Amino acid sequence: MFTLGCRQDMHDQPKFFPQRGTSFYADGRSARPQVENTVGRNQLHEDAYFSTGFSGGKEGDGLPFPVTMQVLQRGQERFNIYCTPCHSRVGNGVGMIVQRGYAPAGNFHTPRLQAAPLGHFFNVISNGYGAMPDYSAQLSPVDRWAIVAYIKALQLSQNATQADVAAGAHVQPLTSIAEGEGLPASFADEWTLPPTAVHGTPDEQTFTLPLQSNAPQGEGSPAAKPNAAVGQETVKK
Repeated sequence: MFTLGCRQDMHDQPKFFPQRGTSFYADGRSARPQVENTVGRNQLHEDAYFSTGFSGGKEGDGLPFPVTMQVLQRGQERFNIYCTPCHSRVGNGVGMIVQRGYAPAGNFHTPRLQAAPLGHFFNVISNGYGAMPDYSAQLSPVDRWAIVAYIKALQLSQNATQADVAAGAHVQPLTSIAEGEGLPASFADEWTLPPTAVHGTPDEQTFTLPLQSNAPQGEGSPAAKPNAAVGQETVKK
């Protein structure tokens, strides 16, 4: 007959359990305070402005690294993935899910956001604002700054003058480009949303919302113009 046994030395050894007290230390805590100047993994923020967008307690107005074409291309890529569903490819706040009834998004071409410091956009991406959630988990700080740089490029693109055009560059109106693609000139008109009507009692209201659109797939072209159908959705508070 054979018997098999296991020693219980490791099981029975003295040890601390998380969140339990102890009489070993004078303060009665098993969890010890961190050593001074301890830094958690991925939390070494030597450059506070790069990590927060704040300088001197307020939103700063500069980029923490030089802007190159590679930075703008990266910013465009990240913007098109994470920002266009609400803000649209041109940043006018009329993205596809807004057309379908989500809370209106910020229009980057308003005077307020044109004048906003760069740190404001980084702060909003990092921490959210209103109905917009934060994107700190999806976007690293360097990608957030790349998006900020691209937003400024978008603002310039929608408000450029002839003086901003490089010498020798050929510029066409969007209406001409649309017609060249076999589309009506009106295809290049600015995107708009149907007005939202509210009906019913305070406890049960019917909101008239845009529920679908025949805009081109991706709504990414600056020439895109949605023609939204309107439906109704009843919301109980």
